[in-house]
Amino acid sequence: MARPLLIWLALLCASLTFTACAGIRLELVHVDARANRTVAERVRRATERTHRRLASMGEATAPVRWVETQYIAEYLIGDPPQRAEAIIDTGSNLIWTQCAGCRPAGCFSQNLSIFDPSRSRTAQPVACNGTACALGSETRCSRNRSACDVLTAYGAGAIAGVLGTEVFTFGSQNASLAFGCVTASRLTPGSLDGASGIIGLGRGALSLVSQLGDTKFSYCLTPYFSDAANTSRLFVGASAGLSAGAPATSVPFVKNPTDDLFGTFYFLPLAGITVGKTKLDVPAAAFDLRQVAPGQWAGTLIDSGSPFTSLVGVAYQALRAELARQLGASLVPPPARSGLDLCVAQGDAGKLVPPLVLHFGGGGGGGSSASDVVVPAENYWAPVDDTTACMVVFSSARPNATLPINETTIIGNYMQQNMHLLYDLGNGVLSFQPADCSAM
Repeated sequence: MARPLLIWLALLCASLTFTACAGIRLELVHVDARANRTVAERVRRATERTHRRLASMGEATAPVRWVETQYIAEYLIGDPPQRAEAIIDTGSNLIWTQCAGCRPAGCFSQNLSIFDPSRSRTAQPVACNGTACALGSETRCSRNRSACDVLTAYGAGAIAGVLGTEVFTFGSQNASLAFGCVTASRLTPGSLDGASGIIGLGRGALSLVSQLGDTKFSYCLTPYFSDAANTSRLFVGASAGLSAGAPATSVPFVKNPTDDLFGTFYFLPLAGITVGKTKLDVPAAAFDLRQVAPGQWAGTLIDSGSPFTSLVGVAYQALRAELARQLGASLVPPPARSGLDLCVAQGDAGKLVPPLVLHFGGGGGGGSSASDVVVPAENYWAPVDDTTACMVVFSSARPNATLPINETTIIGNYMQQNMHLLYDLGNGVLSFQPADCSAM
């Protein structure tokens, strides 16, 4: 017999199956690992994703949404279970998968069979007057008030369907969740890289973390160019935690604005950047969370769905100038049509490129002390062909960029490689711990 709707809506661990309360552990696979692509192809694809993401953000419903993201997790849905895959995204809330019954012109290509709720004993629709239908901006009552519709716009297009409830199985743990059963979409071809949908890890009530009633999650991303067999990891709930005894840097989250869509993201109090031993002459206000237009906010956020980091224009120009000064005659021309700027001979990158230090403040609360995160050269420079390595940090003030994205700094997932990141939502803190993510 299907479980009552209350189970799906309560944001308490007691409302979920016992195994979910023990914590969820998921393996994440980089989208390029399966295709046996060369290093140069991976960098080119990540660069193109970053540019398309930035180009589309000004047109999207929210300032940061996925366009083509990076890490995919496999899970099971329904009873009996059906296989599904999802992009992991800290920049959105909704959990959704493509469902049988999608219109031929509105289906997107995916690697696995499309989920068929009619084959599951536990699939249930959410009613228009159900509590879950009022939990986020992604849902609304249908016109005839017979169901709860899902309708969400992203940088890559839009998806539509109905809100339902279902049993999700992550490894050996399972949980009862509200999700979008998508039957119509208009997405940029290839934007999901063969995945069936998205698992949102944002701050909203419909995200995986919120529905589980958990207050923390963590992930550790293996390097882009490591052996494809070395998968990354995502931990939710009791399984999320840093290694004992290893040094970590903790940074408070900035309090989110109340404007609906901007409440999803994880804003950080970045205050400055040091290159080697030289601190950039960039005012801290360039990174601050601030209102740049009615209902529009810019600042610094961390995002699992952005491949490369993008800096607000004044910071990018300062970074570029200082690196050019320090590297001097070691700089070489970038490969043709690469879209990259500063480059050195690949064998020199590890010896010549200085580390970055990201200086974080107290998040606007009571004069808290600053915290520093060291970014090694391999987390912001990349090999782009057999002979050349280039900086893979970009300016958010690109041609045709509009508010708020042209005033926003995004710390992308390439800069997060071999860092165990713990999102402690209960205490309002993000912790960075250097790690060998392939060994976790």
